[in-house]
Amino acid sequence: MECDKCDRDAVMVANYSGAHLCENHFCASVEKRVRRRVREDSLVPRDASPDDPDTWVIGLSGGKDSVVLTHILDETFGPDPRIELVALSIHEGIEGYRDKSLDACVELCEDLSLHHEVVSYEEELGVRMDDVVEKDPENMAPCAYCGVFRRDLLEQYAEELGADKLLTGHNLDDEAQTALMNFLEGDVTQVAKHFDASIGDFEKRALSENFVPRAKPLRDVPEKEVALYAHLKDLPAHITECPHASEAYRGEIQQLLLELEENHPGTRHSIMAGYEELAQMAAEQYRGDGDEDVELNECERCGSKTGGTVCRKCKLVEAVQAV
Repeated sequence: MECDKCDRDAVMVANYSGAHLCENHFCASVEKRVRRRVREDSLVPRDASPDDPDTWVIGLSGGKDSVVLTHILDETFGPDPRIELVALSIHEGIEGYRDKSLDACVELCEDLSLHHEVVSYEEELGVRMDDVVEKDPENMAPCAYCGVFRRDLLEQYAEELGADKLLTGHNLDDEAQTALMNFLEGDVTQVAKHFDASIGDFEKRALSENFVPRAKPLRDVPEKEVALYAHLKDLPAHITECPHASEAYRGEIQQLLLELEENHPGTRHSIMAGYEELAQMAAEQYRGDGDEDVELNECERCGSKTGGTVCRKCKLVEAVQAV
């Protein structure tokens, strides 16, 4: 089977488009989609300059998604004096799994000569995810704890690193799952927040002064294509699922989408195309409702922003340490 664009052998077939692409044209296609997303989301501000560059902190976990994103961004913006790239990795304290993925982060950043910061739950919070899972004081899924801890540390260190934007490696499958979950839960305000928090054009978002805005430049690329790109480029990605991963509802949505995509190629793209348009309308309608009206305070224990006196992260840490 030949590539549609040349006479080389195709390495992939995109069922949603019918395209047959060789290694070179496939990799170029992935890179083009990431760069187009950067452009369409207006990630590079008009006033960015060598004297006042825009700082992008990349959440680098060592998995295929964040590694591919970091690689493409470095190729694209590494030579651009208007953009400063910094990689931020978090060690959750998961024996075996995170050590190997952190090795991948270190190798990639050394290859790219990229500024790399590493923080850990143990040093910052006094807990390790292996211990959290064993104790489970709140009777929650491991991902529920980890999500709170990770978001807080990403936000904290992005601020300390002077980030103008925090970029994460969410792919098309991730975002289509989130979109479908929001629809099925009937959570219109969450759809609105999603637009302003991470998927909207920066020139159309209502940006919060309290948090570093996020972006997801990889979100037009299906998960399998991200994995293939990492393989073809021989990137040091640690492609293994977290041993504590147990988001039951998201897992059901993931399976549903895989079946829909197999029977109706292009389903994920269609979901996101409609969702992003609806999310913008929801954001314009619901801005100012709910959490935006709550005056944020500094957590009396750690200084993080919270609507109360003690943030959710500190409450969970206290519960774990009390067992």
